[in-house]
Amino acid sequence: MTGDVALFAVTAAVIVLAGAALTQFGDVIANRTRLGGLLVGTILIAGATSLPELGVNVSAVRRGDADLAAGDLLGSSLMNLLILATLDLTRYSRGRMLSKASAKQALGATSSIALTAIVAIFIMSSAHLGNVEIWRVGPGTIVLLAGYLLCLRLIHRSRQGPGTESAARAIWPPFLRKLELKGAIVGYVIAATVILAAAPLLSRAAGNLAEQTGLGGTFFGSTFVALSTSLPEVVTTFTAVRIGALDMAMGNILGSNSFNMVIFFPLDLAFDRSLFAAISASHGYTALCVIVVTCVVLLGQLYPVERKKPLLEPDGWLAITLIVASFTGLYFIR
Repeated sequence: MTGDVALFAVTAAVIVLAGAALTQFGDVIANRTRLGGLLVGTILIAGATSLPELGVNVSAVRRGDADLAAGDLLGSSLMNLLILATLDLTRYSRGRMLSKASAKQALGATSSIALTAIVAIFIMSSAHLGNVEIWRVGPGTIVLLAGYLLCLRLIHRSRQGPGTESAARAIWPPFLRKLELKGAIVGYVIAATVILAAAPLLSRAAGNLAEQTGLGGTFFGSTFVALSTSLPEVVTTFTAVRIGALDMAMGNILGSNSFNMVIFFPLDLAFDRSLFAAISASHGYTALCVIVVTCVVLLGQLYPVERKKPLLEPDGWLAITLIVASFTGLYFIR
């Protein structure tokens, strides 16, 4: 067990460092391309920080451990929302959750809710669908992919220019201020590659620890593995907030949750039969918990407050309470 713990610690540290670099390069790309932090956070940053989930869970389904993979994806969404709620409690600002003008983030939250609901529906109906497949994948993952592409289109059409992130450039490190678009793209690709390379090693350590603890794939995947694969979101979101890229931070969390759901599609391709038909129905419980907590986040965005006070906001505390209750309930129904 000592060797697995050491491997886990080393790969986690590598992912943390790569995740921090990923955020800064993504912020440069947002400003240089005029795409804005919302779109870059939702697609570039969220996609890259979800690479550990992809690498870990492809390995899991190839070993036949579909419950570990599904637990990681849904548990990671809860962990991401926990990051957001914690930031909301500790950040002093006027207005809605995290962002100074975050009503547009409601689109990202709604997209995450819709995609997670699709997952819940097909988990609960898998007993009736059986091993129905279309082009080697189940109908649920096809619907997920189509829904994700539609959500990206809506987010792209609603994007604004880099004005919301212009303040971040003033506090960039000197080397970032001089960095051109090409250099930022190269740095982004390198950081993303490091994350992807470290993911299988982290997966191996996590899988061994799961067997040794005897907690089972469903619970261990939704908690410990989800926590480890959410490390890039922790680093990138905190870094984005520190440099003032608030829309990127919010877009990263909500975009990662949406991206986590569409990862079910490549996992279904890698699995030898319909993925949703093979996983435990208890994952439907986790999916519903993700939806409820995301609704709380959405209410926190839309509820108009005159001034936010650190550690005193009810939306953040309610989200954290619901997340803790979700994991507690999962322990007893696993």
